[in-house]
Amino acid sequence: MTDKDLIKRAEAELREAHDYDPRDPLFGLTRDELRGDRLSRRATLRLLAAGGALGLAQVLPGLRPQSAMAQGKMGGELKCAWAGVGEIVTLDPAQIGQVLQFQITSNIYSGLMHIDNNLVAQGDLAESWEISEDGLEYTFKLREGVTFHNGDPFDAEDVLFTFNRSRDPEQSVHSRVIANVAELEKLNDYEVRFTLKQPQASFLTKSLERASGRAMTIVSRGGLESLGTAQYGLTPIGTGPYKVVEHQLGQGVVLEKFAEYYDPDRPKLDRITITPVDGVEPLAAALEAGDIHYVGGNPFPTQLIERMQANPDLVVDIKPGPGFQSIWINPWHEAMRVTDFDKPLEELKKEKGFMVRLAIAKALDRELFIKQGLFGYGVAAHGTINPAMGFFFDETLADSSEQAFDPEGAKALMAEAGYPGGAGFPELTLQTTPNTKRAGQVVANILRQVLGITVTVDPKDFSIGIEEFNKMEIDLRLGGSGGDYDPDDGLVDWMQTTSKFNGPDRDKAAKSFGFFSEAEADRLIDAQSVAVDPNARRELVRQANAISSDKVACAFLYHPVDVLVHNASVEVPEEARIPGLHELDRISLK
Repeated sequence: MTDKDLIKRAEAELREAHDYDPRDPLFGLTRDELRGDRLSRRATLRLLAAGGALGLAQVLPGLRPQSAMAQGKMGGELKCAWAGVGEIVTLDPAQIGQVLQFQITSNIYSGLMHIDNNLVAQGDLAESWEISEDGLEYTFKLREGVTFHNGDPFDAEDVLFTFNRSRDPEQSVHSRVIANVAELEKLNDYEVRFTLKQPQASFLTKSLERASGRAMTIVSRGGLESLGTAQYGLTPIGTGPYKVVEHQLGQGVVLEKFAEYYDPDRPKLDRITITPVDGVEPLAAALEAGDIHYVGGNPFPTQLIERMQANPDLVVDIKPGPGFQSIWINPWHEAMRVTDFDKPLEELKKEKGFMVRLAIAKALDRELFIKQGLFGYGVAAHGTINPAMGFFFDETLADSSEQAFDPEGAKALMAEAGYPGGAGFPELTLQTTPNTKRAGQVVANILRQVLGITVTVDPKDFSIGIEEFNKMEIDLRLGGSGGDYDPDDGLVDWMQTTSKFNGPDRDKAAKSFGFFSEAEADRLIDAQSVAVDPNARRELVRQANAISSDKVACAFLYHPVDVLVHNASVEVPEEARIPGLHELDRISLK
């Protein structure tokens, strides 16, 4: 099948997925199509479409023919580098805020559901399920005979425990994921029933999914009681294919095969070592020497791609990436101060601090940055919604946004703010990770050339940098999000006053809000989260995205691609290749 044929077939699947009456609580599907131990591809696509998480980039991979590959051997040790980070801070799903962490935990824990590379929602700890005609009740038959890594048996009490822990915002940063659940009941030891407040298309494919959802990633009651919360975050206990046998901050994680895992065909490997590697050349040297077989973690440094592609011992696989990267601007910095984003845009444009923020955003030549900083691997960004979301991505935002590249407009704003040609403007520090230092230098050079201001790049270990970012102890920071498969990932998590990444650890007495706070954006984001009609939801998403762009919640920079690099001795089947995730239990050595 040619690429043209694949695209035509994918477009047909997209049309069919979105063709339903949004008033139907079952989203145009029958109860028979929504029950069982796995959903069909058609049903999964329909639910993803109704939940707003389906675009062409998601559909295409599942249509490509599977290549005939040599089967890897069982056993052996996979040596992984987790890029762009000095330590894995926590493996407790209730506290995980970064993709690089849930890439690991998806192999340690199980959820009720999991979605495969063909976009088919499968039961994980859910053996089967039934849905009521009004779409409000989901009854699950749980898998029997499952044990946790410490030997404790899994049953319905663990589902209730996880739910009660996750819905408490004091214990979990993901409580909003299950906010639509009115009640969870234990019917017997291996049967539970969720009652929703209103029909929710994304309930199976998002809220209960073991990786990206996180809220219902099943944790161990006994493990938390015996280890305590802090130690559980380092050496957690789950029911997944691998168990943690060693984890010291700064020294990586060691996983071993869980012999009692419920699927006898997985995992393939005996042992996995995960070593944090924060730096471009150390990562390249380890790959080229064969000390590392496989790379996960933060996005692979784009400056290394061609070098790795030229190495016959390595495999480089590139797919569309779900995420965004921005220059975050501290609104409490004196020269960039904005104390009220709720003012009309024209009023904000009269304030010196906002003029500077907007000037920085307008000065960013994103195409030049992608060429020089990313070697062409990226897509210009003007909002949080990435092209991989397809249906929600707004291609017109690049032209309509106040952040559209306009060097003369940027210079005029700086002059009006009292800094003609950058004269008198204070030197700023741009925080990066060691892996993104070069990208930061390109940004600094662009701002110097366009605005005449001096920006010093300050690379810091990811765990240190993110702590300073959360406390808002920065001028500027290059960073953002990955694993964004739904608009909630970009909007709810980042662009609301109460978003979990919006300066959560700041001095709230001195800084009444984080990086951005805008009442209309808050309202629109809340509304899109519960919108049933996907077309209505798309309009709400685009309105919220436009506000955060026009009012410079941050200076949006680019959407990354998903680059997987591994040694040729590693067998990565197509079903293990899910952008943003690493299905290590399916990987083997040749």
